[in-house]
Amino acid sequence: MNRLIERIIGLIRRPAPAEEKDSAALERIIGYRFRDRSRLVEALTHRSTLGDLRPGEKRVTYERLEFLGDSVLSLVTSDFLMRSFPEENEGQLTKKKSLIVSKGVLTKIAEEMGIKPHIILSESAARGGVADQDSVLTAVLEALIGAIYLDGGMEPARIFVETTILSDIDEFLEHRDHINYKSLLQEYSQSRFHTYPRYAVRSTAGPEHDKIFVIEVKVRGKEVGKGRGKSKKDAEQMAAKEALHMLRKHR
Repeated sequence: MNRLIERIIGLIRRPAPAEEKDSAALERIIGYRFRDRSRLVEALTHRSTLGDLRPGEKRVTYERLEFLGDSVLSLVTSDFLMRSFPEENEGQLTKKKSLIVSKGVLTKIAEEMGIKPHIILSESAARGGVADQDSVLTAVLEALIGAIYLDGGMEPARIFVETTILSDIDEFLEHRDHINYKSLLQEYSQSRFHTYPRYAVRSTAGPEHDKIFVIEVKVRGKEVGKGRGKSKKDAEQMAAKEALHMLRKHR
């Protein structure tokens, strides 16, 4: 009887066959084979799936692994930059690190790796395009780093980060499209004016599926930049870029 109960519990805890198949495919993509594949499933599981649970069922989502993976990524990146740029000071290293671990760069890497089809979502979240969101792609990539660290330790986590993220560091540093102008403007505004920039939507135009946003940014109540984009995020980045140029020019 006890063996029967244990077998039933094991079947309940075992991932669905589709998840197992996706896990094996993703292991080939990331170049790491998990000892405990449940960690990989956890790293891919979005919180939207919690709404599909039956009474008594439990499921762990990627938030905790994302938290851990963010720290591992930060440490590995800092160590890599220290060794790669021995002549640079703390400020220069910090700017490089901020760019490399930015949402724009991590999203691009997650897309190129093909993580999106493997994210485990509820049916409604999948229909709603949740897997396309930058924040979700970035979170899952960081959760994968955390899962690798827990499963195999720091060395395989370091190898994964260096081969998938830091191997293209020169390309990321050369192409300024990945620079987080909002972050730079916030740092500049705080250090020079002891305040934070404020963003506001000035106008929108176009059909619902192809809107153009116009965002203005103010510092100490004065407009210092304006930007356009197909999303609020892009428009804010353009506004921050213009604001940085203007503020530095009239410094």
